[in-house]
Amino acid sequence: MRRLFHALALCASLSVAGTATARTSQDEQLWINLTAMGSVSGKLVYFAEVQPRVGDGVSRLDQFMLRGAIGWKLSPSLTAYQGYAHIVLPVDGGRDVNEERSFQQLNWTMGKPWGGELSSRTRLEQRWRSDGEDMGWRLREMLRYEKPLKPGSDAVNALIYGEGFVALNSTDWGAKGGFDQLRSFIGAELGLGGASTAEIGYLNQYINQRDGNIRVNHVASVSVFFRH
Repeated sequence: MRRLFHALALCASLSVAGTATARTSQDEQLWINLTAMGSVSGKLVYFAEVQPRVGDGVSRLDQFMLRGAIGWKLSPSLTAYQGYAHIVLPVDGGRDVNEERSFQQLNWTMGKPWGGELSSRTRLEQRWRSDGEDMGWRLREMLRYEKPLKPGSDAVNALIYGEGFVALNSTDWGAKGGFDQLRSFIGAELGLGGASTAEIGYLNQYINQRDGNIRVNHVASVSVFFRH
């Protein structure tokens, strides 16, 4: 019995020690997204975006992204894209890390329940970074719902969305296979004239890091979409 007690006590100590090594870090950030999008010709469409992200308590550039894609409208509610992104990750006192991504994306307007609009975005990414040799695969799925605050008017819409990320493999530059992160947004979509809009609100980014560590970013998110 004494040996059993000692074994249980040892297991409990190891469990506590393992939990103690994991930690949660938090940050306040500002993300800005400027996107141009529209028709090229017929069913051929495009989008191009610039995204600076400011972190460390909104004190320095944390990430800078250029991303674009060409798409084909398969139907009025379904569009498929092939795109590419270049991401710069500044490193204090060191050489910036660059990430290159190829991605395939499917946008689907699912319907108009409860007087709003429900849509889905599925994106499969292939990722390379300058601090490693491996290619990482990642799957992203977003569900988005918007609803006019005033019936019959799109001037102001309530907006919520959630996006889950799953890494499909581990890499030598730090990606860990499995659940990667979850982004949750709540805010408003504002009409800017024509079909252009702005989305302003709070985004919570929950990131599953290595060794059981968690990072939570509290983001003031401002996105402007120029449509033509």
